[in-house]
Amino acid sequence: MTIKRPFGPVMLDVAGLSLAAHEHELLDHPNTGAVILFSRNYESPEQITQLIKDIRKARHGDILIAVDQEGGRVQRFRTGFTRLPPAALYAKNPSLTEAAGWLMATELLAVGVDFSFAPVLDIDCGVSQIIGDRSFSTDTTLATQLASNFRKGMVSAGMAATGKHFPGHGAVALDSHLTLPIDERDLDTLRNKDFIPFKQLIAEGLEGIMPAHVLYPNIDSQQAGFSEFWIKQILRTELNFNGTVFSDDLSMAGAATAGGFADRAKRAQLAGCDMLLVCNNPNAAAQVLEALPITIDPEREVRLRRMIGTPKADLNYRASDKWQQTSALLNQLI
Repeated sequence: MTIKRPFGPVMLDVAGLSLAAHEHELLDHPNTGAVILFSRNYESPEQITQLIKDIRKARHGDILIAVDQEGGRVQRFRTGFTRLPPAALYAKNPSLTEAAGWLMATELLAVGVDFSFAPVLDIDCGVSQIIGDRSFSTDTTLATQLASNFRKGMVSAGMAATGKHFPGHGAVALDSHLTLPIDERDLDTLRNKDFIPFKQLIAEGLEGIMPAHVLYPNIDSQQAGFSEFWIKQILRTELNFNGTVFSDDLSMAGAATAGGFADRAKRAQLAGCDMLLVCNNPNAAAQVLEALPITIDPEREVRLRRMIGTPKADLNYRASDKWQQTSALLNQLI
């Protein structure tokens, strides 16, 4: 009898359009729990469906499959999928936002993806190079409502949502992929602005949150993704979030101040992250898998199980009036 592995705490990636021989072992490691897919992994709906099947087959247990499919600059699967606009464009047609969330989720669920890292809950402050039009609006109230509607659409399709980047990445100019951004604002300023989308969506049942690789030195000495203050005190206790906390990619330059890859993973886990992303660096992923203790965490397991996709539409969804009308309106919006 084969023992089914629980979810491990590491999300890694794979190199190409199909699995390499050595990747089977990594996928079945006890500390593996999820795979994030990138544009390099995608050729067609048929190919990605097979790759996902092969990933699941390689693991003796459940594994989550994720992708960044926000729209605009951040859409990994394009050919064969509806081209999605950047979030900022939904302000031109707010009534389309919920249907857009449904369409995005439905198309991904149909090929076997569990969830997209969406929606972005950052408020655009007009200075961020990496956020910009990925934010729904510079207006907090409008951004909150549009993000809420987008999530409702995702959930109606059977997909859990992940809000990012807590507590807010929209007020720093620098890109955390390249360096560590520093936000000098105080806690009350964030509470009265950046917290608001997170607070509302948490109240509505938000399933996942990703902290930012941003340092808020006037609030805490640790950047958000490595901070017990931000994750345990503010997110878990003050905002009553009981879903999954995903670290942002530990391979990003913004995470380098936390030490080597194993140190970054251990610090993020200690701070309260349930799932640790290690992307675009196979050696780093292998280091993290071996460095972390192999543990069973029943609370983490419950939270991660909420991220499993449960498709509500049949595979012929493209024949439906809802998909055709929504896809046409999204094309017009772009």
